[in-house]
Amino acid sequence: MTIQKIFLSAHFMVLLGLVVFTFLPFYTLSHTFPIEVWLKQLSLFLYWTGAYFLVVKVLLPRLLYRNKGALFALILLAILFGASVLNNRIDEAIRFTEVVEKNLPINNTGNTSPTGDMGAVLMTLLVCGIGVIIVVTQKIQQDQLQKIGSELAFLKTQINPHFFFNVLHTIYGLTDQNTEKAKDAIYTLSHMMRYVLYHGGMTTLGKELEFVESYHKLMRLRIPADVQIIFEKPALVNEVPIAPMIILPFIENAYKHGISSIHPSFIYMSVSQTKDLIEIEVRNSSFGEKTGALEESSGIGLSNTRRRLNLLYPGKHTLIVDDDKANKEFSIHLKLAIA
Repeated sequence: MTIQKIFLSAHFMVLLGLVVFTFLPFYTLSHTFPIEVWLKQLSLFLYWTGAYFLVVKVLLPRLLYRNKGALFALILLAILFGASVLNNRIDEAIRFTEVVEKNLPINNTGNTSPTGDMGAVLMTLLVCGIGVIIVVTQKIQQDQLQKIGSELAFLKTQINPHFFFNVLHTIYGLTDQNTEKAKDAIYTLSHMMRYVLYHGGMTTLGKELEFVESYHKLMRLRIPADVQIIFEKPALVNEVPIAPMIILPFIENAYKHGISSIHPSFIYMSVSQTKDLIEIEVRNSSFGEKTGALEESSGIGLSNTRRRLNLLYPGKHTLIVDDDKANKEFSIHLKLAIA
């Protein structure tokens, strides 16, 4: 953990607040308190600090999270009782009341001590309560992140086998027709597999576009020569982070449903980029089939990709899917905010 993270951590902020609460009142009221008073405050500070980390590091993970709530509550009560006993014993040892009466005027209630047994107990309860809130909140966030990570991994495993199956099917069709093209396709596929294996988290837009180019290269080997394939991208790509294979399902869909051996066909893909936005448009021929389904029944397709987008870019993307049957065109328009 870096120094900056330490100073910005919730635990550090709690300890800082505890220092202020423990020592600042005495410092502002008088500079003439004897050393015994400061030693008492230091003892309470160390007790509160120990109680805080005992709850955070030991009691919560080893008792409360393991369904031992009764034992957790019992030890917490013992900690509160210990604060009262410690405060009382220190007061007796240093004659705290007499010391304070010499340095502070007696108030209307006759209470000359800024802190007492009840104050020590309440402060201990507050410190332990803050520790519980912080740790429970962090655990909920970690559980949510793990759940999201597991779901993303599952979604990606659905995409990858489907992608490789289609590519291998294309290469298999070439082995008897053109051996040299088949070798070239296998070489291209090896680079694509390396990309998939080593870019599990985030990649860059440039690498993602290179991956798409490789996929286009393989798919052109199996489609009729008269199919129009257009791929427009920025001349200079600003290397911003992007989720890997987030575009691929749209391209796969275009090749799967947008090409016909008897009808004129086309596939158009455009990628544009501004300072804080990436726009992706994919359009292809439509022949009256359910081109937007993308094998929804098997979990591979638009529902899968929509879910990945919702997890990876919550509130930072828009996806418009349009199946224009009148003009026989299926289109997808995706905007990703990258700021």
